[in-house]
Amino acid sequence: MATLSEFNSSKFRFWLFLSMILLVIVHGYNLNERYLEPWTLVDEPLTFTTFFEYLTANGLFRFFVPMLFAISGFLYTLSDHKPYGVRTRKRLRTLGIPYLLWSAVGLALVFGMEHFAYTRNIIASTHMMQIQENRIFLADYHWYEVLVRWILVPVPYQLWFIRVLLIYNIAYPAIRWCMTHRVARWVYFSLAGLLWWATVNVGLLEGEGLVFYGLGIWIAKTDFNIDTPTRWLSPKLWGPIFIGLSLVKTLLAFRGMAWLGGAVFPTLTIMHKLVELSGFVFCWYGFNMLVRWSIKREWFAHLSSYSFMIYGLHAPLVAFAIESALQVIGAPDIRRMVAYILLPVVIIAFCVGVGALLKALSPKLYGLFTGGRGLG
Repeated sequence: MATLSEFNSSKFRFWLFLSMILLVIVHGYNLNERYLEPWTLVDEPLTFTTFFEYLTANGLFRFFVPMLFAISGFLYTLSDHKPYGVRTRKRLRTLGIPYLLWSAVGLALVFGMEHFAYTRNIIASTHMMQIQENRIFLADYHWYEVLVRWILVPVPYQLWFIRVLLIYNIAYPAIRWCMTHRVARWVYFSLAGLLWWATVNVGLLEGEGLVFYGLGIWIAKTDFNIDTPTRWLSPKLWGPIFIGLSLVKTLLAFRGMAWLGGAVFPTLTIMHKLVELSGFVFCWYGFNMLVRWSIKREWFAHLSSYSFMIYGLHAPLVAFAIESALQVIGAPDIRRMVAYILLPVVIIAFCVGVGALLKALSPKLYGLFTGGRGLG
């Protein structure tokens, strides 16, 4: 059974915080096709702005998703000495309650925005609330559709991670059993790997993180070295693979249909998964100097305490901010690039400010929204 050193504890905190920053940037992607899938093509001219935005938002920054699932599995395993019921009730409190609260905030935000002409048009232009051709606002929903939206399909779309993680935590005993039995482990990784590779879900059991959550559990249950890479996990090997694949994948997103025809979609999907995997390995082992530098800074300790606040509050604000900004500044490349860089900074600062104010005025309420995180 693994133990968590002081450095790795700080390292986990570093990557959790940086992942929230990258998440906001990814959600700040402002090209015409906003919803990014592994196989998304870019149907607009290839420029520095369009290439850079796709390269980062759908390439270089995507490693944090598998990393977060692996960290979550690892950390949950460290509490194996606690009864299942105690742990599950705690997760319902620290994940389930924030999930429902932030989802409710998203619904309330949209409902309020629909009462003003300008913000109503912003909602319409994002198509975020559309469920039928002529039903594009929350006010058009039936009560049961609002309930489904609140519980299963939150307006703050980033909450999918909490929903999935909570399901994984509930299923933890079965996943742990697979990780501690050789044959079951191979079967698990084979099936979970296929779900991840194909981007397929089985009901509420989403395949995006299942393989990495199990990996985190397996690492915690063994003496696998998460401090020093083996020869085959060296960042010198995986770094060029990560960057090279990201560059080629981005170019294919613009030119792939002309070069490969319909084969571009499975090609992009495969490359996307390899980018995630190689980026995970490269960044985990390759940025230790940056981790050590960051954790010694007081400002980092202060800002990272608001990681969950950034996670919960940034969307759908960032989506509405993109639409509003583009309506004001238009869509020339240089302006879109400025918006892509500056809007996430503004949103992150806003989230930290709201978090600091809420914590000062009502620590108890802040604790409810963050699951008790950042109160220490």
